[in-house]
Amino acid sequence: MTRNMCDETSVNNGRPVRRWRRDAVELAALLRTWWASRHGHAPPAEDPGVETGTAPDTGASVLWRMRTTVKDEPGSLAALCIALAERHIDILSLQTHPLAQGTVDEFLLRAPGDLGAAEISESVSGAGGTGTWIERADAHDLVDAPTRILGLATRTALDRAELPLALRQLLGRCTIRSLPGGDQPARAGVPVEGALEETDTVMRLRAPEGGVITVERPYLPFTPTEFARARALVELDARLGARVPHGQDVLTLPRGNAITVRRADAGDLDAAKAMHERCSPRTLSLRYHGPMGDADRYLGHLLSPRFGRTLAVQTASGRVVGLGHLLWDGDETEIALVVEDEWQRRGIGGELLRRLVSMAREANCEHVYAVTQSSNTGMVAAMRGLGLPLDYQIEAGTLVITARLDASPVAAPLSYDHSVRD
Repeated sequence: MTRNMCDETSVNNGRPVRRWRRDAVELAALLRTWWASRHGHAPPAEDPGVETGTAPDTGASVLWRMRTTVKDEPGSLAALCIALAERHIDILSLQTHPLAQGTVDEFLLRAPGDLGAAEISESVSGAGGTGTWIERADAHDLVDAPTRILGLATRTALDRAELPLALRQLLGRCTIRSLPGGDQPARAGVPVEGALEETDTVMRLRAPEGGVITVERPYLPFTPTEFARARALVELDARLGARVPHGQDVLTLPRGNAITVRRADAGDLDAAKAMHERCSPRTLSLRYHGPMGDADRYLGHLLSPRFGRTLAVQTASGRVVGLGHLLWDGDETEIALVVEDEWQRRGIGGELLRRLVSMAREANCEHVYAVTQSSNTGMVAAMRGLGLPLDYQIEAGTLVITARLDASPVAAPLSYDHSVRD
């Protein structure tokens, strides 16, 4: 069903949000001062002599993200903050998400290293919190919410391909799927303002270019505030229209040929089809794994910024001779390459692959995978050249190579005579 959204800082179920909730961060700071006055330090405690009812603190601390629902009444948040303070847990940030019944409070916490998620949840439950969800956080979560959201909006404004990534970073671990504009039945079922399903774990938004964007997060229901933020990003994307970064790198290959590597989009469809015509059936079969007549049909999807990012390699005369794709596949990220026969074995595939992996890292992807045939020794060599941990799975001649991105590459890039960025 469709919900009426409200501003988390101004309206709560049709009435103004109470000042005590708007001042929650100041309240947390006061609690820290109160705790320091009683114990001589602010949480988290690092004095192994302090009696806490648990094992002595080793001095290590852990970041946690936590959500819990509390009653929308004065004193409920204060009780929660006191319970956390008694556990030597420091509140680094706090956001509130008003609901029709109660309020979801989202915390970034720094807790003693010997304090586990179950113990934190138990304390929160004892203070009146319900439906508590908690997971480990990292340094990226230390950026305050307004700054992070403005950064996502800026990235979306500069590059249309950023929208799925921005949504994922805005909403955390979630699955994002796009239905094409031709799927009119799906689009007809979604109102213009979007819809948050009754379970609150699925939101549907009308894509700017047609079709529907579906976002699923089964482990944690979306709040009305999150839905409003997601809808605002989609509306921003729609208002700005088609766009792609215009930067490009001009490189000289070891054999002396000059090439340009740049971002590509639907405007390169004709050039990509012309490249297909110059490719051998074997080259196309290694890339598309199906009837050769279907290769051109994939290009509209591959070049759409809604489904990922594409890099094009073109010669000095402007002819496209290679394409590299980074594709958002639900929770996964696929990487794919095709290089025209005449330009193979010149380092172009490896260059594209390194750039695509760098883009995946920037998008906070944990790993990428490539699907090819087991006989494609060129792709296997290019993946190995990344210097990353690889996993190989072979079935019926199809090879899936997965690269883990949490390790630093050890392979050096190819040597080029010069590199110029426009």
